[in-house]
Order: sequence, then structure tokens, then C-alpha cells
Amino acid sequence: MKITKISTLVGLAMSGAIVFQVAHATEGGGSIYPMGAESFLSGALPPPGFYTLVYASNYSADKLKDNNGNTVPLDFKVTANAVVPRFVWVTDKKLFGGQVGHALLVPLVNLDVNVNGVGQSKSGIGDIDITALVLGYHHSPNLHSIFGLDIMAPTGRYNKADMANIGRNYWAIQPVYTASYINPAGWNADFKMMLDFNFKNTDTNYKSGNEFHIDYSLGYGFKQNWVAGVGGYMYKQITTDEQNNVKLPDNKGQAFAIGPSIKYDNGKGMFVMAKWQKEMNVENRPEGHAFWIKALLPF
Repeated sequence: MKITKISTLVGLAMSGAIVFQVAHATEGGGSIYPMGAESFLSGALPPPGFYTLVYASNYSADKLKDNNGNTVPLDFKVTANAVVPRFVWVTDKKLFGGQVGHALLVPLVNLDVNVNGVGQSKSGIGDIDITALVLGYHHSPNLHSIFGLDIMAPTGRYNKADMANIGRNYWAIQPVYTASYINPAGWNADFKMMLDFNFKNTDTNYKSGNEFHIDYSLGYGFKQNWVAGVGGYMYKQITTDEQNNVKLPDNKGQAFAIGPSIKYDNGKGMFVMAKWQKEMNVENRPEGHAFWIKALLPF
């Protein structure tokens, strides 16, 4: 991985996404989705009503990995803090046998980037995630699943000459399949499988490759209303990037993350989850760690 244009080297966006403008592996080596954001209960749609999900995260990275997984010799650090409310509407309608729902996610991001002693900070609204359609299924009291379609809109502030950006400046469409196995007194397992179809950044004429990734969790109900275990994500870029309609070789990103996770559920529609995850086996992307808190607040 070659490092180019140091003055615009690193940027980070969160639409829930963490994004770094390094060299390649999607533009800037980042993604429009915040890897590892989901954990326990990600595949279980609640009863009809309005709900507010709140995500809070802190991400920090001080290493950049090249195409062979080696650390790029660069004085680099990025820190991102985000509070991300997600407004969920579960209707009383059904389609193809599933509950129909919709959602809107609005990330509020504070970003600090430093490269070779030069830094920049930004705060503001990131790229908004519109869940155009959700279909929720309850196969049994323990097993649940969700099909969905998300649309990521380039609403975050972006300037191609800036070191720090809180927007990706391109649209993306993301089909989603999520499943959860829930047992308050036993094993719990969840995964959220996603495929990102990225459109072109018209300011840079750069088209990031499509990405496949899974958020996962595995835990055990060790006490009434409590589940503890591990969680993280798996990520693989599946098509190459293009710059000015020319394919860029040796630039596909990959990563794996894992760490401890815990959840409290009051049994009345409210839960709080916390987890920490460390990235590893990274190629063509930054490598760091993240702390997440997620809460569901019915109203």
C-alpha cells in the first residue's frame, strides 16, 4: 500500500462509520458502516411501536496496515467519539409474513486526526442511514430474524482537501440479514450480515469497492436479565476500487475484531449493552480498538 498526499492522508467518517483516507482499500481505507456496532438482540424486532436506540462509541487507532498486514511507518493517530440515535418505527402491518418496520439513524461525530505532527478536528452530523424497509420474523420464542435494506446518504461535511472528514461523500445501498437466538438462562447468539454497494465519490472520481461484513456475538445468560460473552466483526472487501474508471490492484481491505461484551435486559422492552473490541488480521486499513454502548429505550 503506497501512502500518497500526506496533507490529505487521514479522514474519518461515522454514519456510524469509521473512515480513514489512507491510500486504498475503499477510499481512505474506511467504510460507511461502523463495523462491530451490533451485538445481542440485533435480529429480534420488538412489538409494534416507536423506539429509540442510542449508540455511543469511542474509537482509537495509531497503526496503518498495508496489503501484507505490515505496519506502515507513519506517525499517525485518529480518535472518534460518536453518539448515534436511531429512531425505529415498527408498524402493525405485515409483508411476506414479516413485521414491517422503518428506521432512521443520525450520527453525531467528534473527530480528531493527527499525521506526522499535523492535526485537524471536526464535529457535526455524519452520513445518515435510512432503513427503507425491515421485515421481522419470529420463528419461535427463541429464534428471530430480520431482512432489511439500508440506504446511506452523503449528508456529512466533506472536503477532499481536508485531513478530517465526517462524511464519505457518496451514496451506498446495504442489504441486511440478521438473526438472533435468545435464551435468558442459556446460550445466546447473534449475527448481522451485510453487503455494501458503494457509489462513486464525484469530488474525487473514486469508487470504493463493495464490502461484505458480519457483526457477531456469542454469550450466556449467567444471571436473571444478564448475558455476558464476546462479540466483534468480520470484514472483507470483495471488489477492487476504481480511480478515474481504472481498477486499483492490491488494495482490498480485510479485518477481524473480537472482545468482551455484556448486556442487561429489564424484561420490559429496555436493554443496555456494552462491549470492547480489538482489531486484528488487518490489511489495507487502520488497526485500533473500540468501546461501544448501545441502549434501547421504548416510548
